[in-house]
Amino acid sequence: MHESASDSIISAVSDITASGRFVLRLPPPLHAALQEAAREAGVSLNAYCLRRLAAPGVRLEHADLAELVSRAASLAGRDLIGVAVFGSWARGNPTANSDIDALVVVEPGFALTRAAYRPWDADPPTVEGREVDAHIVRLPEMGSRVTGLWAEVAIDGLVVFERGLRLSSYLAAVRRSILAGRIERRTLHGQPYWHEVA
Repeated sequence: MHESASDSIISAVSDITASGRFVLRLPPPLHAALQEAAREAGVSLNAYCLRRLAAPGVRLEHADLAELVSRAASLAGRDLIGVAVFGSWARGNPTANSDIDALVVVEPGFALTRAAYRPWDADPPTVEGREVDAHIVRLPEMGSRVTGLWAEVAIDGLVVFERGLRLSSYLAAVRRSILAGRIERRTLHGQPYWHEVA
């Protein structure tokens, strides 16, 4: 089998003890795209790459998402478990009139009242010029019945912030239930719904 130049470089470099510093050679179009993303995020290219490589998932370089998390934190304070965006924007197919749905996940002791929504509704945050519609919810217990909202978020939601991995772990458990066929998406009169299979 023919070894490419990049494969031979990787083989040679893998025998070297890591110093913590390295030079990464990128194709010019990729380098330009990363530079632009770093500029938009208001950070250096180094800082941007470190953030992108630090952990999987959506990052907060996007200033609007950082503001969304900040607003959720001001709303829930220490009770904030996590924030996920879902719906058409998260799927990448919003219409001109689509808003952005955000799940604001809180601890069990947080009061889920209309008053909790008032500060958000009075001045809703925006992401890319789209209003963000908050859904303040408690994190269900593992093994509890999965509602349609949680199934939808598990399928196309993007976690933009969480403390620990409680939110991601729950969404992963829901996805496993869907993959195992324990939860199915069905349609009735043109409307989708989720059904637990007996």
